[in-house]
Amino acid sequence: MRNLRLLRAAGRRPAAIPPAAPQRFCLGAEPGVVLVGSPNGLVELGAAGQPVTREVSLTAEGFMPEDESGSVVGIEDIPEQECVCVATAAGDILLCNLSTKQVECVGSVDSGLSVMSWSPDQELVLLATGQQTLIMMTRDFEPIAEKQIHQNEFGEGKFVALGWGKKETQFHGSEGKQAAHRKQTEVSPTSTWDDSRPRVTWRGDGQFVAVSAVCPETGARKVRVWNRELVLQSTSEPISGLEQALAWKPSGNLIASTQEKPNRHDVVFLEKNGLLHGEFTLPFQKGQVKVNELLWNADSTVLAIWLEELKTENSNPSSYVQLWTTGNYHWYLKQSLHFGNMEKNKLVSLLWDPVVPYRLHVLCQGWQYLYYDWHWTTDHGMGQNSQHVANVAVIDGDKVLVTAFQHAVVPPPMCTYELQLKQAVNQVTFHTDPKHSGDMAVLDADNKITVYRYGQRTVKDPAIRLGAVGGNGFKANVETPHLDKTYRVDLGSSADEMMHPLGLRCLTWLPDDSFLVVSQDQHASQSVLHHLTAAPHVTGAEEEHLNLRLSVPVDGEVISLCCSPVTKTVALQLADGRILKYLWEASPPVLEPWQSSSGCAVQFPQLCVQTALTRIGGEGFFPSVGIQEVILGLTDRCRFFVNDTEVASNITSFATYNEFLLVTTNSHTCQCFCLKDLTVKALQAGLSSAAVPNSETLRKVERGSRIVTVVPQDTKVVLQMPRGNLETVHHRALVLAQIRKWLDRLMFREAFQCMRKLRINLNLLYDHNPKVFLENVETFIKQIDSVNHINLFFTELKEEDFTKSMYPTPNGSSNAQPRQHLNQKKVNLVCDMMRVAMERIDPEKYCLSILTAHVKKNPPELEIALQKVHDLRESISPNVTAVSAEEALKYLLFLVDVNELYDYSLGTYDFDLVIIVAEKSQKDPKEYLPFLNTLQKMETNYQRYTIDKHLKRYAKALGHLSKCGPEHFSEFLNLVKDQNLYCEALKLYASSTQEYKDISDAYGEYLIQKQLYEQAALIFARAGIFAKALDAFLSSGSWQQALCMASRLGYTTDKLSRLAQSMAGKLVEQRRHAEAAMLLEQYAQDYEEAVLLLLEGALWEEALRLIHKYDRLDILETNFKPAVLEAQKSQLMFLDSQKTAFLRHKSRLQVVRELKEKASESLHDYEMPNCPELDLFSETSSVVTASDMNSKYSHSNSRISARSSKNRRKAERKRYSLKEGSPFEDVALLEVLGESVRAVENVKGDVHILLKQLVLFGFDEQAVGLQQVLEEVLQLMETSIPEIWTPDVQQSSLNPVLGPNSTANSIMAAYQQKRMLAPVVQDPELLIPPKLNKNLQWKLHLLQ
Repeated sequence: MRNLRLLRAAGRRPAAIPPAAPQRFCLGAEPGVVLVGSPNGLVELGAAGQPVTREVSLTAEGFMPEDESGSVVGIEDIPEQECVCVATAAGDILLCNLSTKQVECVGSVDSGLSVMSWSPDQELVLLATGQQTLIMMTRDFEPIAEKQIHQNEFGEGKFVALGWGKKETQFHGSEGKQAAHRKQTEVSPTSTWDDSRPRVTWRGDGQFVAVSAVCPETGARKVRVWNRELVLQSTSEPISGLEQALAWKPSGNLIASTQEKPNRHDVVFLEKNGLLHGEFTLPFQKGQVKVNELLWNADSTVLAIWLEELKTENSNPSSYVQLWTTGNYHWYLKQSLHFGNMEKNKLVSLLWDPVVPYRLHVLCQGWQYLYYDWHWTTDHGMGQNSQHVANVAVIDGDKVLVTAFQHAVVPPPMCTYELQLKQAVNQVTFHTDPKHSGDMAVLDADNKITVYRYGQRTVKDPAIRLGAVGGNGFKANVETPHLDKTYRVDLGSSADEMMHPLGLRCLTWLPDDSFLVVSQDQHASQSVLHHLTAAPHVTGAEEEHLNLRLSVPVDGEVISLCCSPVTKTVALQLADGRILKYLWEASPPVLEPWQSSSGCAVQFPQLCVQTALTRIGGEGFFPSVGIQEVILGLTDRCRFFVNDTEVASNITSFATYNEFLLVTTNSHTCQCFCLKDLTVKALQAGLSSAAVPNSETLRKVERGSRIVTVVPQDTKVVLQMPRGNLETVHHRALVLAQIRKWLDRLMFREAFQCMRKLRINLNLLYDHNPKVFLENVETFIKQIDSVNHINLFFTELKEEDFTKSMYPTPNGSSNAQPRQHLNQKKVNLVCDMMRVAMERIDPEKYCLSILTAHVKKNPPELEIALQKVHDLRESISPNVTAVSAEEALKYLLFLVDVNELYDYSLGTYDFDLVIIVAEKSQKDPKEYLPFLNTLQKMETNYQRYTIDKHLKRYAKALGHLSKCGPEHFSEFLNLVKDQNLYCEALKLYASSTQEYKDISDAYGEYLIQKQLYEQAALIFARAGIFAKALDAFLSSGSWQQALCMASRLGYTTDKLSRLAQSMAGKLVEQRRHAEAAMLLEQYAQDYEEAVLLLLEGALWEEALRLIHKYDRLDILETNFKPAVLEAQKSQLMFLDSQKTAFLRHKSRLQVVRELKEKASESLHDYEMPNCPELDLFSETSSVVTASDMNSKYSHSNSRISARSSKNRRKAERKRYSLKEGSPFEDVALLEVLGESVRAVENVKGDVHILLKQLVLFGFDEQAVGLQQVLEEVLQLMETSIPEIWTPDVQQSSLNPVLGPNSTANSIMAAYQQKRMLAPVVQDPELLIPPKLNKNLQWKLHLLQ
C-alpha cells in the first residue's frame, strides 16, 4: 500500500563540457564524487558545491585512439589503492591515479575485452574477452582460471534423473499423451538490436556470478552461473527470446532478465539452477521498446529498468527509466522517468547507490549527471469527518488503485476501484480540506495534474473501474469519483532548456484549491516553491492551465512538504533539517522559520523521510504551555522526532488521527497516545519504557507491521505486513476513546454494538458515568431494543468498578456512584432501576429481561421470578409475541441450577409449576412423583409445613404447623426443641394458652442447660411456673426475686425462715455480708448471727446500728472490740509486707536497668557504623542483651499449653517472669510494683473507717500507729513513682519504637537516642505510672 515519493532530485555537469560523449561511470569512495569514462579518458565530477573537476587523459598515454573511436568497457573505483581501474575495448586494464594523473597498465588481452566486472567485495575481477573466454583474477590481477564462455555440460548443479519411467508413460495433464511425442520447438535467436556482448552480474554476497552470452549455435542467449573459482554451476533452460539485460538480486534468490514473447514483452526471473521462476509484463507493445539494463537497488526492493524506443521516424528514440516494486506477488510500476528524445538527454548509464538504498544515479549524453532520492510513503486521505476519509491510493503504472477502508479492507493488489490515466503516474495527493478529503490530484510523467472529485455526477466515468467490490451481480455500495479537470503545469522554462524527469515533486493540494509544487534550480543546490492556481476555464479546451501565482526561492533543498487539514499550516523540511512554515493565506504568501513555543527555530537533527503536523498538550516539561502545533518526523533509521526533540529510536511507522498518535515499533508493538493531555517529555517516557501490563496504550502486532491508515469515526487501524497482506486491528485506546465519546453523547446503541463486537466488558456502560446512566435508563433500553442484548448486559454486571481496574480513564477522573444510591450495591441498583423502567415501557416484551434482573441480584430473587412465571401461567395474554410460561421457565433454567430452582418452585406450593420444573431437570420421576402425591393428599397447612421442613425453612414450617390444631402440638414442640426456635414459637401463641406455657417451660429448661439461670427464671415467672422460677432465681443469686416467688407460692414463716438461712449461707460464700445479714435479721429474726456476719465483713457501723437497735451492748465487749483490734493488726501486717516487697522490687529494677544499659552500649559501639542488625528487629523482639544470649526463655513460653481456659489464665499471669535474668524481668517488676501501689491506694477507705472505730472506743495508740504506717508507705510510693516510671518509659508507651507505624528511620533514631532500652511489651499500660488519689481525706485530724 506504499508508493515511492521523490525526496530530492539534483544534478550537475562539468563547467567545461568535454568534447567526447561519456560512456560509463562509477561512484567514487567519497560521497558525491562521480567518475566518468569517455573515449578521451577519465573525468571526476566533484561533489555538489565543489566545482573542481579532475581529469586523466588516456589518449595522451596511447591507451585510447585519438579519433574517439575507443570505448571504456568497465570502470571501478578501488579506494584501498587510491586509484580507478579502467578496462578498454582494446584489451588494456589500467589503474589511473587522479591525484598524480599517473596511468599504469596492469594487463592486456590481445583479443580485446567486452566486459570487466568486479565482485561486490572487490576481491575478484571477471573479464570477458573477445575470444569468448572468461578470465577470473584476484584484486592484484593474478589469474585464477580461464574458461570458455560456451560450455556443453550443464554444470555441477546438474539434476539427477532417478530413472522413474519414460517420458511417454508420464502424466501430461490437459495436453494429453501427444505431448510426449511432440518435438521440442526451436529456440528463436536473440533480437536484432541485441549487441551480442556478454553480460555479467554478481550475487550480493559475491559467491556466484552469472554470465549471459549469445550461443553461437542457436543465436539465442543462455545464462550460466559460475562460482568464485570459475567452476560452472548451472546453465539456464532454453528460453526463446531471452534478451541481453541481466541483474542478480542482491538478496540472492532470483536473476532478472527480459524475454520477448510472441505477444508481449516480459521481465523474467531465473533461479540459480537455471529454471524460470515468475515474470511480469512491461506496459509496451511487442517490438515497441528495447531493454538496455536491469538494476536492483541495494536492499533488493526496487528493480530499475532502462528502456529505449525502437520505432522512431525522423527523430531520436526516447529513453525511459522505470522503477518496479513487488508486494503480495504483484509487480507495481511506481515511478516513470521520461528522458525525451533530445540527443543531449539520451541516457548513457545508470547506477543504484550501494550505500543509500533508494538513490539512483543517472548520466546523460550531454554530461548531465542526475541523482534521485526516493522514500516509501502511504498516500491516504487526510480529513476526519467526510465519508471518503480512509482512502489509500497505490500507484501502478498508468493506473491509481484506490482502496476505501471506510467500506471494506480489500487486500492488495486488489482495490475498491482504479483510475485509468493516459500516462504513467508519479505522485498522488489528496485534498487537504477535511470536507473534500477523498478528492485526488495525480501528477503524471508528463508533469500534468489530473484532478478527481467526488460529487453529484450521474454519468459514469469509463476511466474509473470498480475493483474487488464490484461484479458477480453485487451492487457496490461505494461512491466513485469522476475526472474533473486535467491541468498542464507551465513554469515558463525555455524550450531548449528541457526540464529533467521528475522535475516537479512534493505536490500538495491546499484547502483553497490551489497547488504547491517544488522544483529544483538547474544550476544551484536550491529549490523553488511554486504556488499554482487554476486559470479561468476555456470552453472546448481538453486541458487547462495552472497559472503561477508565486515562485519562492528556498535557501536549500526542499525534502518534504506537509499540510495539516485541521490548522491548514504548511511546513517544509530542508535537506539540512531546517523547518520552514509557508504562510499561504497571507498576502503575499511568505516563508518563515518554524519556531517552538520557546521561540527557537526548529531543526531536525537528521533528515526525516516522513513528516506530519499535529497538536500536542504541552511542548516542554510543563503542560501549562497549552496546546502547541508541532512537526513530527521519522528518519529511515527509525528515529522519531517531535520538533527537534528525539522521543524514540525504534519507531517503524506512525500515523496521527484526531488527538491520537499511533506508532509501530521494532519490538513488534503498536502504541497509541492521546496527545491532548500529554507533554513531549511524557511521550518520550511512554515510548521509552515498557507500558503497564493492563495499559490500553500498547498492543502486540505481527513482526514487521507498518501502519497504513486509521479509519476515522471507527476504531480500525489497518496494518501491512512485510509480504504485503493487510491486517485490521482495533486498538484498545481508540476503541475506548470512541466508546467514551458515544456514551457522553448518550449513543448507547453504537457503544453497545462496538463493545459486544470487540469484547469490551459491558460494565463500562454503567461505570463510565453512573449518574448519567441511571438518569437515562429508559433511553438505554429503547436504544438497545433487544431482549437478548439487555440480558447479556445483565449477565456481565459485576460489583467492581471497571474504570478503576480494567479500563482506567486516561486523565484519572473518578466516576463515583450517585450520592442518593451510595448505600446500594451496584448490581442490585442497576437491576432494580432497569427492571422498573422495563416494566414501565413494555413488561410483556421485556419479560425475560425482567426475570434476569431478579435472578442477577444478590441474593437472587428466585421466588419472585418463579412467581412471575406462575402469573404467566395464570394470565392469558392476547399478544401473540408475548412470552409463554413454558419459555420463561426454560429461560430461568438456563440462568439457575435446576435443582436449586426445583427447591424454590416447591416453595411456591404450586405443584403444576413443580412438575414442569422437575420434568426439565434430570430427576427420576420415581423419586419426585410419590413425594408430590403424598403431599397433595395432606391438609393444606400440614402440606406446607412438610414442604418447608423438607426445604429446611423451619421458621415458616412452624407457622404452618401452628395452624394445624392441637393434635400436632407435640410435633410442633419437638421441632422447636430440635431447631431451638423458641422465640419464633412464642410469637405464634397467646400468652394465656397452655401451649405458650409448655413452650416457655421447654425454653426455660434450655436456658438452664446453657447456665443462663436468671433469663430462665424470667421465662418461668412470666409463664406462671413459679416453683421452677424460684429455683432458677436461687441459682442465679437473685435473693430478692426468689423471695417474691416464695411469696407467690404462699410460703409459711417457718419455710421462709429456712429459705432465708440457706440463701444467707450462699451470700456469705460470695462475700456479700451486708445482704446476708439483712436476710437473717428480717426473714429469720436471727439478729445475733446478723451482727457476727457484719463484723466478719468489717461493716462496723451497720453492726453498731443492730447492737443498739436490739439493745445488746454486751456484744460490744465480747465480739465488737476484739474484732476491731484484730482488724488493726491485720492492716499493719498487710502494709508492712507491701512496703518490704516494694523496696525489694524497686532496688532489683535499678540493677536490671543498669545491666541492660551496659549491654546496649557495648552492642551500640560494636555495630554502629552500619548497624546491619536493625533489619532484624520486629514488633515482637526486644533489644538483644547479655541475658538474652544465654536465656532459655523464649517470648512465648512453649512449655505452657493453652489447652484450657485455666491454663490460658495461668499463661497470662506468667507472661512476664520475675525470675532473675529472664528477658522481660524489668517488665515483670514494673507490673508487680504497679500492683503494690494500687493495693495500698485501695486500702485507704477501709483504714479510714477502722480509724474512726478505734478512736470511738478509745484505742488511740493503735489508731495513731496505723495512721502513721499508712502515711509512711504512701509517701515512699509517691516519691518512688517518678524513679520507677521514668519519662523514657512513659514516652515509649506513647510512641513504641517498633510497631505497625514505625519506619527504618524512626527505629534508627530511637537506636541512636538509646530509646531501645525501653522494653518492647505487648501491654503498654504497664509502662504508665499508677495514679494516687490525693483528694481522698482518710486521715483523722485528732490523731495528728
